[in-house]
Amino acid sequence: MSEFTGSTGPEGSAPSGFSFENVHRNAMIEQMQQQQSGAFHGLAGASASAGSSPGYLPMATKTGTTIVGLVYKDGVVLGADTRATGGSEVADKNCEKIHYLAPNIYCCGAGTAADTEKTTELISSQLELLRMNMGGTQSRVVTACTMLKRMLFRYQGQISAALVLGGVDATGPHVFQIYPHGSTGKLPYTTMGSGSLAAMSVFETGWTEGMSEAEAVDLVKRAILAGIFNDLGSGSNVDTCVIRTDGTTTLDRGAVQPNDVQPIRDSIRRSDILNMRPGTTAILKSEFTAAKRGGVT
Repeated sequence: MSEFTGSTGPEGSAPSGFSFENVHRNAMIEQMQQQQSGAFHGLAGASASAGSSPGYLPMATKTGTTIVGLVYKDGVVLGADTRATGGSEVADKNCEKIHYLAPNIYCCGAGTAADTEKTTELISSQLELLRMNMGGTQSRVVTACTMLKRMLFRYQGQISAALVLGGVDATGPHVFQIYPHGSTGKLPYTTMGSGSLAAMSVFETGWTEGMSEAEAVDLVKRAILAGIFNDLGSGSNVDTCVIRTDGTTTLDRGAVQPNDVQPIRDSIRRSDILNMRPGTTAILKSEFTAAKRGGVT
């Protein structure tokens, strides 16, 4: 019960005022924050007792990604940025966030890179085994969604994988959003990640039912670019994946490269003194010994 929720009397009368049921919890959180601050600055917190361990204040996990998916007239279009961050630093400028699940199903991942990668790999292998057991029939998108949500729910959100699942099967094109705790939703278009709000504003403005493929791909690109330029955790390039009802799939890595630095690097004139030509370092001795068993060394 929130501290801003009123309590009702035994006779069912109107709320008498604020409820202070969480006052002790809030005081404990403030004390933990003070202990954590004191430990960070190398000082002993005034409220920390002697010999007590430094406090730890739980914080929400921050993900840096923009992933989207939408349904158009003849299939599904998925999109993602390519920036991978470690805290406030850019760890990878060309990270692949659109993962293969089946020939007709792909999945975008936001959250911890290792969790999204290994989760999609595991479900992809399970779908392959299921197709073999079913005589090679095409995988259903809802089957992949069920496998993913069951696995994530089993770990109660400890696997940091927020997913946008898209694919086409015998029942038509489908897009699902899957949260790390296992909750899912089937939507005509969806966004996830730290740049999802900027991308959703583009979708809500431009999405219409029965869009053509060119219009859908252009809308996905604009949505990802909105996340790239308005979210610090998203950046670099735009990847797109088009899954069509005729069975064809197009995965376009680097469909848009708004931050290409190669022209800037080419415009810089480096001194020729810094170039190490062949022969700069003298070779004093060279020796080749053949392997005794005929192998290559």
